[in-house]
Amino acid sequence: MSQPETTQNDAPEETNTDKANLEEEKNNKLLNASAEKAIEQYRKLREGSGTDLTDKEIAEIEKQCEIIRNREIITQDVEHKPTEITTKNGEIITGPPTLTRFEKARIMGARALQLSLGAPVFIEIPKNATTSLEIAMEELNQRVIPIVIRRTLPNDDYQNIPIDKFQ
Repeated sequence: MSQPETTQNDAPEETNTDKANLEEEKNNKLLNASAEKAIEQYRKLREGSGTDLTDKEIAEIEKQCEIIRNREIITQDVEHKPTEITTKNGEIITGPPTLTRFEKARIMGARALQLSLGAPVFIEIPKNATTSLEIAMEELNQRVIPIVIRRTLPNDDYQNIPIDKFQ
């Protein structure tokens, strides 16, 4: 005679919390293993000199190993939100207090393009100016272009600086 087939699963179903707990336990084991590896490497480095250690040196090594064991392990960085750097009197904190050659080139190129496409001129056109680039250079020298330079730091914090604040 044949055995009747059972359709029920004898093992209880895993819930999401069980899965999360198992994942957290697995991560903790990995972190503990990496901390123990760090301690092992530290011991090898300190004890590997080939000379006998004094009781004081052994106690110091144990103390340092305990410090390593108790360190907080950062597993996830907190995301940094870029913020604007502001000052009370509008001084330039980010970068040099003068326009860099790259900023000048970018401003003059953009302004020359605007002038060549028919934008209004902010100064009286000099008699010796023959191209839109020369007009843009003169506007930049007189600091009449309404533009703001954004200088960004490596952590994405930034400072917006009006062009008339530069020397």
